[in-house]
Amino acid sequence: MNCIVNAINGINNPICAINNAIGGINNSIYGINNAIYGIKNFIHGIHHSIYGINNAICGIENSICGIKNSICGIINSINGINSALYCIYNSINEINGIRNAINSYFYLKTTPYVFLP
Repeated sequence: MNCIVNAINGINNPICAINNAIGGINNSIYGINNAIYGIKNFIHGIHHSIYGINNAICGIENSICGIKNSICGIINSINGINSALYCIYNSINEINGIRNAINSYFYLKTTPYVFLP
């Protein structure tokens, strides 16, 4: 009876060894695939880090541009106020010119020997 059991075990043991070897090869292949995915994920992580740094730099540049635009807006507002003041000044000068012309007309009209219509 022992001989039969030993014979069966003698047949089964090599089959188990072959199955275990195949399982080891499969596990090795899975390990290699996992290593490749790890490397790919690491490279993607570096890319995303670079994108993040670039976005941060762009944000800083946009902030600086915003500050510059604000300063330009203030300068343009000041220039607009100056233009309005010049307009008012010129209007006052025109009113004074009209008043002077009217005064001159009446002065000349009332002066002897000056004939105006």
